[in-house]
Amino acid sequence: MGSVHLIRHGQASWGSDDYDQLSPLGMQQSASLGISWEASEWAPTVAVAGSLKRHAQTAIATIDACGQGDGYDIDAGWDEFDHISLARAHDPAALTTDPKDFQALLNTAIDSWIAGEGGVEGETYQAFVDRVMGAFGAVVPQAGPGRTVAVFTSGGPIAMVASHLLTGDDSLFQRINDVIVNASVTTIITGRSGPRLLTLNEHTHLMRDLVTFR
Repeated sequence: MGSVHLIRHGQASWGSDDYDQLSPLGMQQSASLGISWEASEWAPTVAVAGSLKRHAQTAIATIDACGQGDGYDIDAGWDEFDHISLARAHDPAALTTDPKDFQALLNTAIDSWIAGEGGVEGETYQAFVDRVMGAFGAVVPQAGPGRTVAVFTSGGPIAMVASHLLTGDDSLFQRINDVIVNASVTTIITGRSGPRLLTLNEHTHLMRDLVTFR
């Protein structure tokens, strides 16, 4: 039996000119994960990251903290959907709102995106679903008996995979996406019966003051 571990990136830089980089807290969250791996003498057989800057920074901080220097592969299939553009299409002032208010606004924008409304150019919702599930399908074979794969990604892809494993479709996507903690780990075991969800959103490696959702 093998396993796939989906890691949400550390806290990004909300409200800054460049959202796609870890905040100081995000770096600390990522290092805390790596330290917990080192303490348990665990390291992934293979590491994969999405192509976004925050994915790379999380991967590097985590791998460095656990003393593993083998690096990681890049697969843009694990990138987040363009939630900034979605929110701005719904409300041009979206990024000036409080993070909690932004989440409610984003959920409304996602509803429109799923329905094919809202006038957002770029990736469709179905294309996002297909991209993420294709990326997941590519890593499962790498998690053969005794092998572990760590994937550094975002909350959206994690929620999409978890929903499919729990229900066979995307019906729980938004509910799960709302609660994925920064630098949390979702674990899937692989075997003869296929991939199965073992844990969701595990973040016991984070002290309470390090737990964030955005």
